Amino acid sequence: MLVISDPTTAMRGPREAQRGRLAGLTTVVTGGSRGIGLGIADAFAREGAAVGVVATRAETLESASMQIAAHGQKVHTVVLDVSDRDACFAAAVSIAEALGPIDVLVNNAATYIPKRFLDYEIEDVRRTMEVNLYGALHLTQATAPGMLDRGYGRIINVASTAGKWASFNQCAYNMSKHGLVGMTRCTALEWAGSGVTVNAICPGLVDTELVDQLFRDQAALRGVSEDEIRAGIMARVPSRRLTPVEQIGHLAVYLASPESAHMTGQSLSVDDGMLFV
Repeated sequence: MLVISDPTTAMRGPREAQRGRLAGLTTVVTGGSRGIGLGIADAFAREGAAVGVVATRAETLESASMQIAAHGQKVHTVVLDVSDRDACFAAAVSIAEALGPIDVLVNNAATYIPKRFLDYEIEDVRRTMEVNLYGALHLTQATAPGMLDRGYGRIINVASTAGKWASFNQCAYNMSKHGLVGMTRCTALEWAGSGVTVNAICPGLVDTELVDQLFRDQAALRGVSEDEIRAGIMARVPSRRLTPVEQIGHLAVYLASPESAHMTGQSLSVDDGMLFV
């Protein structure tokens, strides 16, 4: 499903920002109305970028667009299910028409269906792959040709530490994130030297509603209390703290900027040291 906001209503904040590390760039963030995606979109606007925000719910897009536009940048929102390939291509056209040619794509949209492996229905796995992996494929194929033609582009795939290791009771999610890391490496290799870079950010436990839900889901699946699950999982984090959303945004700004021209094909963990233990 695709619902495009009227380009004439693309929001502009009270002041036009004149400076920023991303000034003059058009960016797109999927899953950009809350959590990590909103944090990235907000960081992009702070650094002078125009921002296309894609999400599945119109109500969260409205509040997100107001927050982002407050930084003085143009915002264009699209209600989109990224598993719909044709709608993804239409969304890319809509954003480019409203904001200008797309320079930066952040594939952040994701779904999470926690189950024991033997309890998965094929539809659970299919839906997870369609959103988390195929959605990124659709939008990358929709936007990368223009980037390659212009000789500049940044594609940032929000994977996860789940794309680097094994986890209990979420095999479908880990499969999709491993696939996203693989796609990052392969596209980076194909486009090396073109001016288009592709990198992945692999967050650990970020302070979002999704992580709170993860604790509840894992507690239910294991038949223990949420406090017990939280304590056990946090014991694997050397710092014993959740990562603030803003930390992901800071890294995304660097990867989206000209400063990262010689970094491609990387999968960068922001996990407070989880992968060390």
